[in-house]
Parts: sequence; structure tokens; C-alpha cells
Amino acid sequence: MRIYECRQWLEALDEVIGVCPSLSRLSQKTILITGATGLVCSPVVDLLMRYNDTHSAGIRILIAGRDPKKVMDRFGVISGNGSVRFVPFDAARQEQPLCLSCDYIIHGASNSSPDMIVREPVETMLSNILGLKTLLDCARRCGAARLLYVSSSEVYGQKETSKPYSEDQYGYIDLLNPRSSYSMGKRAAETLCASYEAEYGVKSVIVRPGHIYGPTASLSDRHVASVWACAAARGEDLVMKSDGAQIRSYCHCLDCASAILTVLLCGESGCAYNISNPDSVISIRQMAEYLSRAGGVRLEIQAPSQDEKKAFNPMMNSSLESGKLQSLGWTCRFGAERGFTDTLAVLKEMLRDESPASPV
Repeated sequence: MRIYECRQWLEALDEVIGVCPSLSRLSQKTILITGATGLVCSPVVDLLMRYNDTHSAGIRILIAGRDPKKVMDRFGVISGNGSVRFVPFDAARQEQPLCLSCDYIIHGASNSSPDMIVREPVETMLSNILGLKTLLDCARRCGAARLLYVSSSEVYGQKETSKPYSEDQYGYIDLLNPRSSYSMGKRAAETLCASYEAEYGVKSVIVRPGHIYGPTASLSDRHVASVWACAAARGEDLVMKSDGAQIRSYCHCLDCASAILTVLLCGESGCAYNISNPDSVISIRQMAEYLSRAGGVRLEIQAPSQDEKKAFNPMMNSSLESGKLQSLGWTCRFGAERGFTDTLAVLKEMLRDESPASPV
């Protein structure tokens, strides 16, 4: 069963659409999305598809990626009713310019899985910069109204504080640690957005998601929230390789998707916005406990290997302040307990009819 065929997922989409009145501004517009099969941006596509289905909005969705089969497996269409079309694009190796016309661009393609960052730090850093340049050039050529860049809370680095980060607070990043290829690539990409606006007039906005979770994660996603959610949905015990004391801003993928669309349409050009649910600023251990309770499984603690330690996010506190986003009218629907419980409910519904197309 594909997630878009899941009853509970469709009900959640309708609920989120109900608190996104700005979506009407996308009617009859064309929007290009990269990273569209991933955890963060696939719910954006689902929201737009569902809005088309329920409002006859005529939004044209261009899904840019490397693998049309992956798009077909995730969404069931790549041209179908004409509202969804595949566009070949490789953020790390795009040698040819993108010559197409669109009104908006959302760039969410990125090498963000912790194990891949450690294994491919060069590709991680370059894809963040070169892929974005290709899309900024595309926006410049076709006169797109706006580009939204999906950055990361890791741009903030480390600092001694127990308070959530606001958008203008930056801490220390070890420049000579290859694990920093992700955070430094994201920092450089944000500056590239600002530079294209200053020199060429290309309008852009930036979002910095916290730790996103939800049933849209793929099997290859090695973020701990995704690994644990899939395990708990299958009835497997959870294994935590730390004390779980690190504080994170967790946000359900649909709340993240509505935030992305809100910033795209209502955010101030040249500005960055944290994506964080104020009701879900919790420790990794608390997150694990929510999932273990919802899945009816045990939580075990084990010592990490040296290789596993290399992939750890070094930030002890990466909680984010979300007041700037909320000032745009964004509201979240999934607190921590509901969000993790609903995630497992959707995954379990899909597992009852598991197929290769399922993200679990």
C-alpha cells in the first residue's frame, strides 16, 4: 500500500490543508520540487496532490530527481493526470542547465543521512552548493517568483545554552571535521541564496527544519527517529546508543510540509525561518519512550561503536525558537505524543499490505 492510499494519512492531509489558507495562491501555478521522494518534501507533494484532488486547483507539480522509478513507486504517477511530471535532475552532478518554466521552486534534495555524510563528505558538501546553484540559475532564467531552500538546524553549530536557537544565533563548527561537510555546506548554500538576490535579484527564502519524523521516511533513512519508528511499527525492540540526553526540536513531517508552503508563500524574501513545534522540544530519550510505548516494545541502551560515534550530531542542544514562523500564521497540528503515535498507526496500516512501494 502506498501512503497516499492510507485512510489515516489522507485524513491528516485534509486536516493540515484546513489550516493552510495560503495554498489557494498556488492554483494554476507550476512548482518544481527536488528531494520530492524524501522524508521532508514527499509530504509537500502529497499536500499539493490532495489539494488538487479536493479543490480542483490545477497546480502543476514538477518532481526533479535522478530516478523516475522511485517517483512512480512513491506517488504512483509521473505524468498521469498531467498534474505531476518527472524532470531529470542530480544535485551532485548536474552538468546541464535546467531549461524549464516554473513559478516556484522548493529545493529539498540533500545528502542528510548520518552514515552517508560520514561516507561521502565531499559529495555531501558539493551537492548542497552546486545543486542549489543550478536551481538559482533556473529561477533567474525563467523569472520564478521565489525559490525556497531547505537548510538545516545544523547551521547553528554548538554553543553553551539551554535555550532554543533563534534565527540570528550561530555557534561553533569544527571546520576540519569531515562530519561538518553537511553543516558547512548548508551554511554556504544559505549565503549563495543571499548572494543571488543581491547580485541578480533572484528572490529566495530559507527554512531550517529541526528533527523531522513521520511515516514518509524510507528504509534507507538512517536518522534515529526514522529507524526507531520503522522498528516499533514492526514490533521490534528499540536500541539506543547513548544516554539520550540531547535536546532536539522534533516536528511531524506534515507540520514541516505546511511550514515550508507557508514560508514559500508568506515569508519575507532573504530571510530564514526555523521549523520547530514548540510542543515537541524533547530529549532523544523522551522521543524513544514515546515510540516504544506507541509500539508496545522495549527500549534498550547499548554502548556505541567508534564508527557509530563518528556519525553523531555533535550538538547537545539543537532546539529551535519558532516565533518567527508562527508570526506568518503557521500552526502545528501534531504534538510529540500524537505525532509519534500517528506515525506508527500509519506505518502499521501500510504494513498490513506491505509492498516494495511502501516506505517501510
